[in-house]
Amino acid sequence: MSERHQQVEQAILARRERVNEALPEELPVARPEGLYEATRYLLDAGGKRLRPTVLLLVGESLLSVDPLGADYRAFPTLEDGQADLLSAAIAIEVIQTFTLIHDDIMDDDDLRRGVPAVHKEYDLSTAILAGDTLYSKAFEFLLETGAAHDRTVAANRRLARTCTRICEGQSLDIEFEARDAVTPDEYLEMVELKTAVLYGAAAAIPATLLGADDATVEALYNHGLDVGRAFQIQDDLLDLTTPSEKLGKQRGSDLVENKQTLVTLHARQQGVDVEGLVDTDSVEAVSEAEIDAAVERLREAGSIEYARSRAQELVTSGKENLEVLPDNEARDLLSGIADYLVEREY
Repeated sequence: MSERHQQVEQAILARRERVNEALPEELPVARPEGLYEATRYLLDAGGKRLRPTVLLLVGESLLSVDPLGADYRAFPTLEDGQADLLSAAIAIEVIQTFTLIHDDIMDDDDLRRGVPAVHKEYDLSTAILAGDTLYSKAFEFLLETGAAHDRTVAANRRLARTCTRICEGQSLDIEFEARDAVTPDEYLEMVELKTAVLYGAAAAIPATLLGADDATVEALYNHGLDVGRAFQIQDDLLDLTTPSEKLGKQRGSDLVENKQTLVTLHARQQGVDVEGLVDTDSVEAVSEAEIDAAVERLREAGSIEYARSRAQELVTSGKENLEVLPDNEARDLLSGIADYLVEREY
């Protein structure tokens, strides 16, 4: 592991610890206990907290404060005020968790982060309510940052639009499963809506709360869109190449479920019978040998390398948008995280 990679991982771990410490305070297990235990279940199961880390680092870079050197609960703004960036970071993380709970319900997935999915650990009704509770709590958290009123409204508008777009992306993802012909551009649009917009929000919302100008906010949003799309492409690759125990779910599940990815779209263009790569439509029944053979066929078609190259192009574009930030250690760490998103192994 390179020194830069170690620095990035340490930066993520340090901010993840701050978020994890704050979660019980922001989201206590109150009455009805069954509901709030379910809302905390996936949050307590782990997660890298990448989006909250991006949010906190954008704040650190904008104000050129020493990394981890300012109180996130009373973070200085560009307008001589203060804002609770930790509440904003938690708002982003609970929206991410809300989407995971509902995704697992729609896909009827058994595992998430190495533990049973919420609807498996509890029941379907409780899982739906837990996701809905997290969704509404996120807006409460974002309303309580203490930022200027107009900036608070703008940040909440951004988050609301983000949630709508996530639902649009999920709907497209479902639609694509039943279609034979999906173009790479359509796939990238779906990925932008389903995944990247939350990265965009994580990068733009702190700039809004802290008083940055519109051009800076939009450049940071575009940064998040680019690296978010790259993140999803890498996720699709990891679904094929990372062992199930490390991935936290069955390897190759996207392939078995006929989900459209940049890998499979490219493979079809090369004449590969993607639907025939595995001889089952059950995630539980697929064998490691079948997945190995399918991945090798995709590799021979150049589809694995094609997806990796596209992800790297997006990361390069995303890093260029960071030039609106002051040149400091926090900006360098944000650039390193962009690289990390396409170099990670799980």
